[in-house]
Amino acid sequence: MSLRSSRAKAAFATTALLSAALLPPGEAHADAASRGAAVVEEWCRLCHVHAGEVPGPDMAPPFEEIVKRPGHDEAFFVRFLHEDHFPMTTYRLFEEEKRDVVAWLMSLKNR
Repeated sequence: MSLRSSRAKAAFATTALLSAALLPPGEAHADAASRGAAVVEEWCRLCHVHAGEVPGPDMAPPFEEIVKRPGHDEAFFVRFLHEDHFPMTTYRLFEEEKRDVVAWLMSLKNR
């Protein structure tokens, strides 16, 4: 990773953390879920279909289905994102990205 790229990611992370600290808790959670949705769209949608789409033979199910499975609570997803999970591609997300993805996944449970 280049120095410029590292600095840009660090600046983004700092801005995200400061923004979250200044927002009321409900808004901070909504903001985290929104950022998590963006991470999922960038990295996970190559394999996971959107809700309502029929998965092909090599496609993974929609997250809206995954979050409703027994035992798939917040602790499960936190653990899951900190482990390699073959045959899935393992993306190395930053810790704040993992937290945002978990916030987004939890927001799906309420839909």
